[in-house]
Amino acid sequence: MGIHDEDLQRVKVESDLVGIVSQYVALRKVGQRFSGLCPFHNEKTPSFSVNAEEGFFYCFGCQKSGDAITFVREIEHLDFVGAVEWLANRMGISLRYTDASDGAARKERQELSDLLEKAAEFYHQTLRTGKTAGKARSYLRSRGFDSETVEQFRIGYAPDQWDALASHLNVPTEKLEASGLGRPGQRGGPIDFFRDRVMFPVADANGVVVGFGGRMMPDGQQPKYKNTAQTRLYDKSKVLYGLHWAKKQIVAEDEIIVCEGYTDVIGCFRAGLDRAVATCGTALTDDHVKTMARFAKRIVIAFDADGAGKAAADRFYEWEDRHNAEVFVAAIPEGADPGQLAEENPEALQEAIRSA
Repeated sequence: MGIHDEDLQRVKVESDLVGIVSQYVALRKVGQRFSGLCPFHNEKTPSFSVNAEEGFFYCFGCQKSGDAITFVREIEHLDFVGAVEWLANRMGISLRYTDASDGAARKERQELSDLLEKAAEFYHQTLRTGKTAGKARSYLRSRGFDSETVEQFRIGYAPDQWDALASHLNVPTEKLEASGLGRPGQRGGPIDFFRDRVMFPVADANGVVVGFGGRMMPDGQQPKYKNTAQTRLYDKSKVLYGLHWAKKQIVAEDEIIVCEGYTDVIGCFRAGLDRAVATCGTALTDDHVKTMARFAKRIVIAFDADGAGKAAADRFYEWEDRHNAEVFVAAIPEGADPGQLAEENPEALQEAIRSA
């Protein structure tokens, strides 16, 4: 995939490097430059310098250097095109691609992404103010999820109706199918994929919503969890729930905690372990480990104490060798999961992670 040179040059020229770096580093103006602690290595004395006029950064400690594209590639762990797209989206620049099929594919992905974002907002607002969402709010309160947690993780509720979301979005059924949000009903109209469930939006590493996990109400008769099916945007063998929230702390600690479920991640955050992610209704895969190893060397598996973590242990040597990582298993007590442990005994969860 290539980007038209004119658009690439525009992104380079119009990028505000100081503004971008300031999202990650506290900068202080020193003469004609800006200085701060390097985001790429641990240090106590600022050695990271940004030249606003030239649009260039340099670290005197680790020698990393480059322009805005390089900075975004390093800090967000993106490839070149991904970094350019990240900057272009920030500045509202529409990119053209050298291969027309690339441009068409990107447009389709953007349309699906926009649809999923609207769905996330619909579910979230339904939980917050919907007349039919009272039982969902009661359930979340019973789990200790306060309004701050609901807002932070954009938790939502899918109404117990056949087409609540489909009617709200009002798009062709094929778009709902392509995004994993709905399908054709027996009477010809679209019906929602998620109904009467607490909703957890799943985003990629950049915070773009790619799918959902839906938790059944306590009185429901369906499977406890229902996840978005495979789509153009969502591949559950690769996506890690919570990565976009946790990645900054993961890099800082050089450690990532991987759980099984959405509430496990939220529980870890509430217990002060804000470097947790989760597989999305699937076993831990090589692609998951590959992604985690891009952000941290130490990987701690905090699965339920039901043998899943032990089963994954068969592949530890292979993963460590292939991805240059160190894999450990946290000793979660029998009959517990990280989410429950965080709620009932956060100190025990912290100790299980620390002693892994």
